[in-house]
Amino acid sequence: MQLHLYGYALGDVNVDALACIKYAAAMKVTLLEDEITAWAQLIRVSQDLLSDAEGDMKSSGLPPLCWYDVLLELDRAGSGGLRPFQLQERMLLAQYNLSRLVDRLVKSDYVTRMRSAEDGRGQVLVITKMGKSMLKRMWPAYRTVISDRFADKLTKTEIQTLGRILGKLRN
Repeated sequence: MQLHLYGYALGDVNVDALACIKYAAAMKVTLLEDEITAWAQLIRVSQDLLSDAEGDMKSSGLPPLCWYDVLLELDRAGSGGLRPFQLQERMLLAQYNLSRLVDRLVKSDYVTRMRSAEDGRGQVLVITKMGKSMLKRMWPAYRTVISDRFADKLTKTEIQTLGRILGKLRN
């Protein structure tokens, strides 16, 4: 069984489940086929959902999903904004090039940089009025993917159970 996954931030990734099982056996690690299959499904579904969200954003003429993530976190932070490291810690999506992303958001007038009151050399990122407007424009496309591709396919109990299960996997 070979799975081909498209990684949102990783590029193309090929996963051969049988090779994983053989490798695990050789390394004296006991992994059951069900465990490997569940892992592959988790990765595949995650990547599919992110890809769908990205596609909907693009077809609606909106910026990438990572822009939404940054704008949402800065909006939640309020007028005090966030230091870049705080933003990185709060982001839902992995963003390896946060400084370049912030540069693009600043250039688009969605985010502004301010000097940190605590450290004159540091900076604080604050969402602008235009950024708040863009965040509101992006939400309907993102909400549709969450609803159509996720929430509508599960019962409330399944969603709660999945949330608890995934919560166990964090840290």
